[in-house]
Amino acid sequence: MFSVPRFYGAWRIICLKTEKLTPTTLWWLWPCHRHTARDVVLEPGEQKGVRNNQVTKRHKKERSSCRPVLDLFDQQYSQELGKLWASARSVLLNPHSWQYGVMLNRFTAVTDVTQILQSQGFSRLLPQTDGSTLLSDSPSPASNSEYQTGKDSHFISKWPPDDSHPQPDSTSHSPSQDLQSEPLLSLPRPSLQCYIHPYPLRFPSQAHRPGQLKQYYLLNAASLLPVLALQVRNGEKVLDLCSAPGGKALAILQCATPALLCCNEPDLHRRDWLTKTLESFLPHSLNSRVIVSAQDGRCFGQSEAVTYDKVLVDAPCSNDRSWLYSCSSQQGEQRLKERARLPALQAQLLQSALSAVRPGGLVVYSTCTLSSSENYAVVETVLNNCPEAEPEDLWEEIAVPLSKYFAFTSAQPGHGQTSLEPSLQPQNGAVSSYHHRLGILVVPQSGKTWGPMFLSRIRRRK
Repeated sequence: MFSVPRFYGAWRIICLKTEKLTPTTLWWLWPCHRHTARDVVLEPGEQKGVRNNQVTKRHKKERSSCRPVLDLFDQQYSQELGKLWASARSVLLNPHSWQYGVMLNRFTAVTDVTQILQSQGFSRLLPQTDGSTLLSDSPSPASNSEYQTGKDSHFISKWPPDDSHPQPDSTSHSPSQDLQSEPLLSLPRPSLQCYIHPYPLRFPSQAHRPGQLKQYYLLNAASLLPVLALQVRNGEKVLDLCSAPGGKALAILQCATPALLCCNEPDLHRRDWLTKTLESFLPHSLNSRVIVSAQDGRCFGQSEAVTYDKVLVDAPCSNDRSWLYSCSSQQGEQRLKERARLPALQAQLLQSALSAVRPGGLVVYSTCTLSSSENYAVVETVLNNCPEAEPEDLWEEIAVPLSKYFAFTSAQPGHGQTSLEPSLQPQNGAVSSYHHRLGILVVPQSGKTWGPMFLSRIRRRK
């Protein structure tokens, strides 16, 4: 049985102020055409003479790339990815070609949105028949672990607290009490539904509306892969170590109903963003299960050692899509200086996660960069320092069944690949197996513009 460490008293419980929803008629989303042009996004019809159920074309303003960042990318990625970099470069330099996914929210009515998506030519990324091999909502054998919270846990607390070592209240309770008062059967059946389109159509976003839950979340569909790899089950204790802006936390809650989901974000601005995201999508019935923490992620390994069943480390990284469009050359050069310090931080976060997970539990490490020094090198460094950590091969589980939608590679520095096709064939040999176990990488390619996204799964040995 696990008890809550002293810093739990400083956590913030998400207090949702939602009301029962009546499905909203999204008249402005109904299509009149299916656009395939790269520079078109869907938008409500606002011009005079345009009917309410039509959409209009809006041409995006051109974005210029940051030359210092692009020069470094050319130098590094041409070596690490070989000829794959040329096509990835073309995609990254053409935002009009980027595809977007639409993840539905199982906690509100989405029938109308589903019909609109299907009429636009969107299809499910994980059909029910195929998704069962990647997701399961069956209870985990580890779901009997308990946690405790103070009687004031339903209110937002200050961070940092007045007392650097707050004590939990003596009237704390275990999750078994929450599960009895809020049974899993009262929540919709876990189902990760994400719709994608073969062309770069962008579905309109929904504004934050106090008292109403949003029906869908727009995202790069590759960002769902780390969540799939985490294999969260009902009743487990899950830590999202670098949670803001909250998309992966929402995806976790679409897949399963954990006993506890701790969404950690030390930065105040990003934590407020995370909180607003969770409030926009989650119902009252998850109040006792979803917690926002403000702790330095590197500290969890000590303060929360051997506590969680699953830990997601979506680490701070040199976000290739964002950094490529830095506001100025000066900002780009500053980011490149910061980039050199990132691997050390990423390794510390991953090490902390491995200490926070229980023996037999899983840690998934992910980034949204192509950089091997922030991906494979970080994983290899941590594995060399953690004899209890065992990497797991995601190639057959993730890459092969989803290769229709994503372009995967397991290229290492100095092993630049010229094509993705050979890597989708069965590979023999200790070297290939070792590379696959370190992680897999989604490389943006023409027609499959998702990514970049790196993911690696590590199990802590019992």
